[in-house]
Parts: sequence; C-alpha cells; structure tokens
Amino acid sequence: MAKEKSGNPPQRKRSQRMEIKKEFNNFTQGSSKRRKQFRVGDDGKILFDEEELKMILGFNRGEDYIEVLCGTTNKVYGDYVGRLKINNNGEYFITCECCPGCPLVNVTPEAFEKHALKEGTGRWKSNIWVHCEDEDRVPLWKTPLTKYYTHQANVANWKDSAIRKRNFHRDEFLHCTSCRKERRFRLKSRPDIKNYHEALNNKSWTCSLWPYHKITCDDDEERPSLRASRGCSRSSTCQGCSTCYCEGCIKCRFEDCNCQECRDFMLYAEP
Repeated sequence: MAKEKSGNPPQRKRSQRMEIKKEFNNFTQGSSKRRKQFRVGDDGKILFDEEELKMILGFNRGEDYIEVLCGTTNKVYGDYVGRLKINNNGEYFITCECCPGCPLVNVTPEAFEKHALKEGTGRWKSNIWVHCEDEDRVPLWKTPLTKYYTHQANVANWKDSAIRKRNFHRDEFLHCTSCRKERRFRLKSRPDIKNYHEALNNKSWTCSLWPYHKITCDDDEERPSLRASRGCSRSSTCQGCSTCYCEGCIKCRFEDCNCQECRDFMLYAEP
C-alpha cells in the first residue's frame, strides 16, 4: 500500500513537469490582462457610460470627470470616507472627508490608504470601496470604475516600492544582427529591462551596443550549458513558467515608448 501511495519516482517527476508545462500554457495562452475597452471621443478623451455608473451612490457627472462616494475601513478606527474623482484621461484622485477640514485633497488611492493607516497593503482596488444601490462596501475591482483607470494617466502616482515589487523577469537573449551571436540581458531592474526593451525594438542591434561592458562581434558568446540558465527561482533550466514569465507590468512597460505593447498596456491593462 505504501508503494502505491508513493508512486514511481520517475513517473512523479514527469507528472510534475507536465503540470508545470500545463500551468505555463494556461498562463501564456489564457485571457490577457487587458480589460474591456472604454469608448473615446474624437479628441481621444474617455467617454463615460452613465448607465453603468449611476447605480453607484453619490455619482456625479462633471464636464470632464465623474465622481462617486468611496471609503476604506480601518479595523480599529472605522470607516474613512471620501470622494473618488476620475477625469476623462483616466486619472484617479480621492478627496478625503473623514472629518471637517481634512487636508487630503486630490490624492492618489495609495495616499488615501496610507491616511487610513492601511499603508503597505498595496491592494487599493480591494481596500477602497463604494456603495451601490443593492450592496454596500463593494470593492473597486468589482465595479465598472476600474475600467476607466489608465496607467498612462497615473504614471506620476507610481511608487518606487510598487515598481520594485512587481513581477520577476527571467534573463533574455538577443541575437546580434551582424554576427548572429546571442547576448544575455539580465532583467533585474527597471533600467535593465528598459535597455533590453530598446535593444529588442532596434532592428539593427549589434554586439557593440550591449549595455554592460564593451564587446565586439569577435567576443565569444556564452556556452550552451550557461545559456540554459535563465535565472528562474523555480528551476535553473526553466525556459518560461508562471514564476518568471511576465505578460506585462509597470516594470517592463514604458510610458515614453511607442511600441504597440507599451501603448496597449498604458491604456488598457488592469490597474
């Protein structure tokens, strides 16, 4: 009986490899992080759908923005209430109304969290809620409001800590267009990833442009045994899994880049 429970070790390893491969395929081929697109006018500004928003209590429509009542709950001090304003660029602002004369005006969702002593959670879509006609304290991520958030409009609100904590990125290789040798790019930081991103979009990239130290096409490339390691924490020879493969995050997409991937992420990716 014990033998049946433990199973055949080689068979278990094959099964584990198949599970990892299945997980990776689901991760890369499944639905993307792209949301339902909002409508835009001829001037490129967001057109808000009042029919799907008027169910939120406190809904108010301005000339170039919408506003709703919102809040977040501190387990010790209770509810901190405020007003969430979204302009037609997709920028988020919150004005706190926790007490008369509260100085928090037009701050980021993260700053509102901090004010409510919930700093460090980094889950403002879940922590900040709105009241709907048929339900109280509905997290933002369950409402149509997050559809109108754009990374492009909220770049100034990104925190260094948020960027550092984003997805892990495995090392990547790029062929020199002259000698066809592969050169490694280590994607450990946002500047490192920017170097790789620019090199990838450069159709005439050569070894002399490698950002780490000066090399030429005469320098040897890494041995195949070394190239097999991509820096994944899950497996030293991993070629891509849900741990090290990233479909796009604020660490590897850039607001000043005009490539399709960056433009789509800045406008349509989930907050």
